[in-house]
Amino acid sequence: MFSTTRTRAALTAIAVVAATLLASCETPPPAPPVVLAPPAPPPITLSASIVEKASAFRGYMQRAGAIGSTFENGEQIQSSLKIGVAYEPKRFLSGATAYAAILALQDPTYVASVRVFAADPTQRQQVINQLIADPAYAVGFKGSDTAAGRIIDTLGADGLKLYTAGKAVKQSAYDVQRAKWSLLPVLDRDGRLAYAKTMSATPGLADSADMAALQQASMGGAPLVSAVPTGSAADPVAALAAGPRSAPPPYKPLVIRGMAVAALAALGYAGDDKLTLIEAVMAEPTSAMCLNMAKLNTYQCLAVSKPHYEDVFCLGQHIMIDTGMCVIKASGAEMPYEPPPPPKAQPVVTKKKPVAKKAAAAPKKKS
Repeated sequence: MFSTTRTRAALTAIAVVAATLLASCETPPPAPPVVLAPPAPPPITLSASIVEKASAFRGYMQRAGAIGSTFENGEQIQSSLKIGVAYEPKRFLSGATAYAAILALQDPTYVASVRVFAADPTQRQQVINQLIADPAYAVGFKGSDTAAGRIIDTLGADGLKLYTAGKAVKQSAYDVQRAKWSLLPVLDRDGRLAYAKTMSATPGLADSADMAALQQASMGGAPLVSAVPTGSAADPVAALAAGPRSAPPPYKPLVIRGMAVAALAALGYAGDDKLTLIEAVMAEPTSAMCLNMAKLNTYQCLAVSKPHYEDVFCLGQHIMIDTGMCVIKASGAEMPYEPPPPPKAQPVVTKKKPVAKKAAAAPKKKS
């Protein structure tokens, strides 16, 4: 009996050891799969150089639009001329497009609809390629109508302000002729023409505080302050406060290219390292022709202008009115109404009464 008990204990021990060994040989359960988080989309990126160009454009429009129409001496006229001629057409137009891009980046619907494609690297690159090949691809995103409305209203209002100020200056070219000093010849006529040509080839300067505001605005920050006096009929900020306006297509090339740059920025593809590519997207030759013609007319006007009041005319018409019209046309905003010139008075032609012919004298009789 004793041996039987021992045998059973030994068998039990062997069974336990065998079970332990078998358990240690079992395959462990597989580890739970590691779920990788999707890569974060790149942040909205806009090159500092693009912001600088936008600021230079805004600065010129504000300074030139503030030129007054009351002149008291020739020095005041020349100071105003120096403000007006200080833009280089190509850089100026590039700045307008850069400003349009920042305005589009302030439209949350437009930015959100583009950002949908930023998370997936493949989709992001496909959209980038489409925008570079054809900037009009930007019109297909949701919110493009309100983004375009922001651009058209803001640039159109800025251009209208400059245009209206130029009309007042042009009128003063006639009013100022009552003052004897305005009839005197301009001093150093060749020098002021050379200055106009030099400044027309010099890129405008940006303001550091304005650049900071524009950079913040490009990231969806506070709305930009309008260059047009708040409360005026053409104030775009007051209009946007009531809600963005939907502007239906077709759009002008500047508006389309501005939205394309904004879309590339929303995809994180408009940084300093992409500057050359972005500038190619911004290039728009049609509006450049308008600005180049305004400059050419300015040179011709200053070349033949002699008394001070003629310089006032050059300033009002070819520097301010012509440039303002170029900006309005490039934005696609409605052109200001121009009443037709009064018809020229036709000379009154009076018909002369026919003169009665005298009866021929009868021949004298020969005696």
